[in-house]
Amino acid sequence: MSIEFHRGDLPAGLKLGPVVAVDTETMGLNPVRDRLCLVQLSQGDGVCHLVQIPKAPAGGTVRAPNLQALLEDSKVLKLFHFARFDLTALKVTLDIDCAPVYCTKIAAKLVRTFTDRHGLKDLCKELLGIDLSKQQQTSDWGAETLSPEQLKYAAADVLYLHQLKDKLAPILDREGRRELAEACFGFLPARAALDRLGWNQPDIFEH
Repeated sequence: MSIEFHRGDLPAGLKLGPVVAVDTETMGLNPVRDRLCLVQLSQGDGVCHLVQIPKAPAGGTVRAPNLQALLEDSKVLKLFHFARFDLTALKVTLDIDCAPVYCTKIAAKLVRTFTDRHGLKDLCKELLGIDLSKQQQTSDWGAETLSPEQLKYAAADVLYLHQLKDKLAPILDREGRRELAEACFGFLPARAALDRLGWNQPDIFEH
């Protein structure tokens, strides 16, 4: 694992290939209330780019033009695990409309119906034989200086998403659910918009 740390934005001209894994760290589990602190990216080569996001002014957003250009590039597929949360965090803090997207959690739920264990740690263990540590999951991501343990934890959340996609894709094909998965992925930006507008609870799709 190699970690490249950046403050405020990605370096100009950085290319991460046609498929880039993305994750976020926030101050809590409500992406509208709890501010975005860190964005992690990897092209699946063992290198992770971490972008520390400064606190936005009250009622405002933060500008990260290089990061925004990458995440809004229609030719780059953005690979998430639980994209619904991350898309909301990126929009609220950075005003980024991220598309197109692929979500390994949705893919896993569509084909691994024999289990309810679809967390990143579970998938890495069962599909890749990799044990991820979640010890830093609830640490203070708003700190000005992040610990080496926090940086390693954050990086690990994106380093294996390409491999998970490669494992899940043929199972989607085998079970005849690729088109359904792609329709779900395409709807995710709208699902995140509904969350931001308050239709997360109750869910507009519930009875």
